[in-house]
Amino acid sequence: MTHNIKTEQLTQAGQQIEHDSFAIVDHEAGAHHYSDAQWQVVRRMIHATADFEFNGLAEFSDDAVEAGIAAILNGAPIVADVEMICVGLSKPRLAHFGMRTHQFIADDDVIADAKRVNSTRAVQAMRKAARLDLLNGVIVAVGNAPTALLEVLRLIEEEGVKPALIVGMPVGFVSAAESKNALSASKNIPWLITRGRKGGSTLVVAALHALLSLAESRQQNG
Repeated sequence: MTHNIKTEQLTQAGQQIEHDSFAIVDHEAGAHHYSDAQWQVVRRMIHATADFEFNGLAEFSDDAVEAGIAAILNGAPIVADVEMICVGLSKPRLAHFGMRTHQFIADDDVIADAKRVNSTRAVQAMRKAARLDLLNGVIVAVGNAPTALLEVLRLIEEEGVKPALIVGMPVGFVSAAESKNALSASKNIPWLITRGRKGGSTLVVAALHALLSLAESRQQNG
């Protein structure tokens, strides 16, 4: 058994539990249509939730995994819709690649702008990220707010911003499925989504940790 030094559990016991868990997921999941690299992402999402429906609900654009690995190896920032994603990501794993996280959902100016124009904080947070030139070449991570994802898509269409990858997994009943459908129709930006209502910050963090591990394997193997 080989291990990634920076992107796996820090103790041998932790590594063994994680690898045993992945082996159980592989066995119980059965057949799937994903590539080897895509499955590394999907099975970590299953591992994080114990929900095997993500074997099928998770979908990738053809270039999503490669785009994510390239962005990580370039030290691209991650712009999230909520603080939970930033907190959930491993600081040592991010530091290994020189990556930083950003979220603006609770900023005073974002709240004020949302109240002033009767919008959502998630929309205004993504507009702030665009004003700060933080949506070009970054990984956009949306696990909570469909309006954040829809606003990023608007910014791509109308203002020409270009993220390196969008991990779009908002959860909920209002516009969650629709926002992900809209992202999957995008032809210019690599994307990773979960179809339907299911999603959440936990899934986004799991997917990003899988991409971090794949990036470190790429480093190790040259």
